[in-house]
Amino acid sequence: MSQSGSTPTREVARRVFATEFNDAGYTFKESEDERAPVYSLLPTGESANRVFFVGTLTEKDDVGEDNEYWRGRIVDPTGTFFVYAGQYQPEAANTLRELEPPAYVAVVGKPRTYETDDGSINVSVRPESITRVDAVVRDRWVAETAERTLERVARFDDEGNEYARMADEQYDRDPETYKAAALAALEDLDEAGEGSDGSDPESETSLEA
Repeated sequence: MSQSGSTPTREVARRVFATEFNDAGYTFKESEDERAPVYSLLPTGESANRVFFVGTLTEKDDVGEDNEYWRGRIVDPTGTFFVYAGQYQPEAANTLRELEPPAYVAVVGKPRTYETDDGSINVSVRPESITRVDAVVRDRWVAETAERTLERVARFDDEGNEYARMADEQYDRDPETYKAAALAALEDLDEAGEGSDGSDPESETSLEA
């Protein structure tokens, strides 16, 4: 697709494990512009306007009152993502309606945060797309996400890494925690062995974000 000067570029969808994503409760903008994109700050020192993850859809519920509003619970090797899709995300909502758990899914979407009554921050995803995939795609995502996580942790103390400095100020968390989670996810892959057969071999298309 060609882009004109007036067409905003789509933000890169960051690969992130659930354990880190759920700790990313701080959001910010890069400018004062009302329409400027909102970023979640990943604790390993990266900004995320969009995320890309793959996991097992274990539960889905229509939690809407007047209109359909679907909540999906999606589990990766490190924890749980929650996605919410309603009338403004019709394709994602339709996919959640049609899918029967358990099912492997790939999700691209935007982080959303909200403060609970007790003052804690909950993080979820508003999906742009939800695609059924197979175990091969899931395993590849785990391997690539582990690699990206380890790279972010390795760069955390670099001079000039402004997002890492911001994360250091905003979060009381050791980046090594996420390195350990990534390595554990890789070990799980190794133990599961190579060559798991998936039921949807053609579903790898259009996953790269």
